[in-house]
Amino acid sequence: MIGKLYLIPTTLGETEPLDVMPISVKRVIEEIDYYIVENEKSARKFIKHICPEKKQPSLHILLLDKFVQESDTRKYLDVCAQGINVGLLSEAGVPAIADPGASMVKLAHQKNIQVVPLVGPSSILLAMMSSGFNGQNFAFNGYLPIDNNERKSAIRELEKLSKDKNQSQIFIETPYRNQKMFSELVATLSPNTLVCIAADITLNSEFIKTLSVKEWKNQSIDLHKRPTIFIIQKE
Repeated sequence: MIGKLYLIPTTLGETEPLDVMPISVKRVIEEIDYYIVENEKSARKFIKHICPEKKQPSLHILLLDKFVQESDTRKYLDVCAQGINVGLLSEAGVPAIADPGASMVKLAHQKNIQVVPLVGPSSILLAMMSSGFNGQNFAFNGYLPIDNNERKSAIRELEKLSKDKNQSQIFIETPYRNQKMFSELVATLSPNTLVCIAADITLNSEFIKTLSVKEWKNQSIDLHKRPTIFIIQKE
C-alpha cells in the first residue's frame, strides 16, 4: 500500500487549533511522524500544541524553504513507497495556497500518491467571504511589485480588471509594508472603488471592513505588522 500526502492546515496566529479546524486534523497529526514543513521550529510548536502527547523525537522533519535544492525535495515523498503517510504543513493557514507546498502536491500527483486536503483556515477565502464582493469571480494576485511606479501601475491595472471582468482582485503585502500599501491604495484608486481590508483573521484582534476609497480616506487604521488581505472591487 502506498502512503498518502496529507495537506495539514495550521492556525493563522496564536489561536487554539481546534477553535478554527476540525478534530480530524488532530487525529491525522497523531498518526503521522513524517512532515514536510516551511519552518521546523513553528511546525514543531504547532504539532506540540495540538498533540501535546506526541513525542517530538519521533518526528521526521524535512524543510521546504527557499534554501533547499529541488534535487533534494524530489526525494521527500520516497517514504510513501513504504506505505508511510506524510504531512505537509504550511507556515500559516492551508498548504499550497500562497505557499511553497504546491511543489510537493505536484510531485505527489506525478508519483501517483493520493493527496488528502484537510479543512482549515485560509485567510484568502475567509477575507473573500467577508468582503461582500463577487464570490463568483475573483483572482488572487500574490504580492504587488516593490518599485513605487510599478506598484501604482499594478494597482490601476487590477482596478481596471475588476471593472472590466466584474472580478474581485485579492492581494497581500509584507506585514511591515501594509501601512504604505494602504496609503497608496487610497491615493491611487478611484474614489468610488470599494476596498476590503481584512487583518488578523481568526485572531482576537481581527479587523474586517469594506468601504469606498473616499470613505477610507476618513478612517484611521493601524495595519503595521498585522497579516492583512487586501481586496478591491470596481463597480
